[in-house]
Amino acid sequence: MSTTRFVLIGSGLAGGLLAAYLGRRGYDVDLYERRADPREGNIVGGRSINLALSTRGIHALEQLGIADEVLRHAISMRGRMIHPAGAGAKTIFAPYDVDPNKHINSIGRAALNTTVIEAAQRYPNVRVHFNHRCTDVDLTEAVCHLDAEQSQVTARGDAVIGVDGAFSAVRSSMQRRLADFKYDESYLAHGYKELTIPPGPNGEWQMEKEALHIWPRKSFMMIALPNPDGSFTCTLFWEFEGPRSFATTKTDDQVRRFFDEEFPDAVPLMPTLLEDFRQNPTGSLVTIRCAPWFYKDKVALVGDAAHAVVPFYGQGMNAAFEDCVVLDECLKEFPDNRERAFAEYFQRRKVNADALANLAIQNFIEMRDKTASRMFRVKKKLDHFLEGLLPGVYLPLYAMVTFTRIPYAQAARRARIQDWVVSTSLAAISAILILLTVWFVAR
Repeated sequence: MSTTRFVLIGSGLAGGLLAAYLGRRGYDVDLYERRADPREGNIVGGRSINLALSTRGIHALEQLGIADEVLRHAISMRGRMIHPAGAGAKTIFAPYDVDPNKHINSIGRAALNTTVIEAAQRYPNVRVHFNHRCTDVDLTEAVCHLDAEQSQVTARGDAVIGVDGAFSAVRSSMQRRLADFKYDESYLAHGYKELTIPPGPNGEWQMEKEALHIWPRKSFMMIALPNPDGSFTCTLFWEFEGPRSFATTKTDDQVRRFFDEEFPDAVPLMPTLLEDFRQNPTGSLVTIRCAPWFYKDKVALVGDAAHAVVPFYGQGMNAAFEDCVVLDECLKEFPDNRERAFAEYFQRRKVNADALANLAIQNFIEMRDKTASRMFRVKKKLDHFLEGLLPGVYLPLYAMVTFTRIPYAQAARRARIQDWVVSTSLAAISAILILLTVWFVAR
């Protein structure tokens, strides 16, 4: 068994998974988390409870043999259920793929977090410490300073890995101490607030269960994901400022009026709307880019700590899980050169993380502005037609991102080429038809 010791900061989804990967490879692992044990019910309410698990994340779980265990807690979503504006407007179902068996999976954060932590703890060389908040990292010595409940702790390792989210303490230490560290954060003008549609009287789902529900409203939107208990977790994405925004909608009457006007079919299903709106925090949506993700053989960043993205492609968790797979592969490939492994991991993942960040913002525009458009639905049907006509040759961008493990940057390039070929072909066909029409008329 390896005597190399890793100190991991952050036992969220990717932290627990990475600890399991490193434990499986025989490394000595200490995993520290600032919050209490999530298995004791310590989940912060109103903060992105639902997740969309897809092919990349499932693959990462499969490598540890826990995918089936996780998917038992999931609900398949086979497409988007679009709720157009206007009272009495009929919903429209838009499948994600031409293959009806392809779907994404709605899963609660608590169930998934519990599973990955328990997977890590199956290895006797992995130890998990809750209620330990990292305050600083000595990069050159791979030493972490942490505040415990009633004491201060120093954790020493051969390497420290920050898996501690978008506001990473490990990354902050790199920012302070590395002169060549590049960092950029950008916020959307929109925030988000979580709301709830509870189960029906007999525990049934009050809307279509196997769908991601979207209320697209041009400059803003609401979505809803199903939960195993019959409820839906709803998220309103809305501007922070403006004539109609979080800033100007404060009173119960204002909230009720806004929802009655914009989401009339949802309001009767939301008996705790006003309480949820008052009590749940308004979150921000940040994209974080930084470089490098490592320092020598001592420190590395994984997941949101390296590349936080907005949630509109449902890929944040899946990308973080894919980070764990790639880092594990690099450590296997360079077992005696950890700095080379960290550098290779960074090289393989950075370009794809940047591509995903762009795709996620583009998909926000698509979801809120375009999904209700007839032309958008025609384009999606054309995508599915071409995918069925040219299997393995033509793949829509969404399918490449969600249902394959094609690298994000490669998927984006391939989609641009496909779009150019299709638009050029349609233009050529249109020109030929016009010429034929003119020729026949002229005869």
